[in-house]
Amino acid sequence: MSVLDGVLLLDKPVGITSARAVAVVKRRLCEPGTGPGSGRKAGPKVGHLGTLDPFASGLLPMCVGEGTKIAPYLNTSDKRYTGIVKLGVVTDTLDATGQVIEERSAPDPETLDLAALATAFTGPIEQIPPAFSAIKKGGVRMYELARRGEAPELEPRVVTIHSLSIVAAGPDTLSLDVQCSKGTYIRSLARDIGERIGCGALLAELRRTRFGVFSIDGAIALDALETDDGRERAVRAMLSPAKALTGLRELAADGSDAARLRSGQQAALAALPPPSAGDRRAKVVTSDGALAAIVCEQAGRWKLERVFLAEREGGRPSVAQHDPPC
Repeated sequence: MSVLDGVLLLDKPVGITSARAVAVVKRRLCEPGTGPGSGRKAGPKVGHLGTLDPFASGLLPMCVGEGTKIAPYLNTSDKRYTGIVKLGVVTDTLDATGQVIEERSAPDPETLDLAALATAFTGPIEQIPPAFSAIKKGGVRMYELARRGEAPELEPRVVTIHSLSIVAAGPDTLSLDVQCSKGTYIRSLARDIGERIGCGALLAELRRTRFGVFSIDGAIALDALETDDGRERAVRAMLSPAKALTGLRELAADGSDAARLRSGQQAALAALPPPSAGDRRAKVVTSDGALAAIVCEQAGRWKLERVFLAEREGGRPSVAQHDPPC
């Protein structure tokens, strides 16, 4: 696989959309062009996992090139955030960027039972998503409807707050540390906390610090990509598809076995160790660390789910998916 195939952990700054961050990464990963007036060759395909709102910062994993093919295996991950909730103010967007629709007095933090408050929002909870969100209704994004003044009723969803710590309380703020399931809106959590206290609230600040097995500690700042050696920095920071799938059991396949798997031959799976109890999927990796296939367990045996073909002359690696997937 190419050095531009994998997952880049980006530290998105406040003030830009996730889509804009994708555009910056794609531009910086373009290779110098050779044709007249070309400037740069077309960059690799880039997509992000887990949208961060413009007012939020933190970990935004970018799937690059063949790394986009493993996105479905990464995008179900739990996440961790730190945030600041401002009490006494309610906006239409549930954050500080929206229009204020209500203001009330915030209570003295000394009167709040912070432990009980955190406990009330820990575990599986029902949560109504924000009206300003990327959820689609009738094929239209909710934020588009909200901007037009339409307010369709949103159904509550069950999400899981694995842990909620209120690490500090000020005169009108609460500082949170949240570990939660995919699909959780921290803006909605801030709103619900404000309603429970009785004064209303909005989410003033948000930073994502973990996305599944990925940590903000391993992320590269967007500004670092804008330097003269930004492309080289990105290449050095890129996680290969095999490394990015660190949560999957690793199975080794060399030589002819890897070639047979990449050509979709189910019989080559017989050379792999059998599934262990609890195994659902595994990655098959060659001796040089390249991802050859993803397999899944069916009736006590491995079945090919997706294969990753070796790099071929004149082009990038290609991928084949085998139906039906597991």
